[in-house]
Amino acid sequence: MQQGYKYYSARAAEAKAEAAESTLKNVRLRALRSEAMFSKLADHARKVEAVREKARLKKADDAQANSLQGRGFF
Repeated sequence: MQQGYKYYSARAAEAKAEAAESTLKNVRLRALRSEAMFSKLADHARKVEAVREKARLKKADDAQANSLQGRGFF
């Protein structure tokens, strides 16, 4: 399963809620560490998705330019 931004954001929200509800310090600290890590993963996933979309659009533009060039438009 590919985990993306939505998945990691949901896990971060769950960890934040767990930290808020916990009464034990070690549980709260563990949940806060989890929240921080899942937030970083979510940010990274969002950046990766943006790079992939940009590459996909460039590939589509290049393919269109090549097809137009093959037809003598350039």
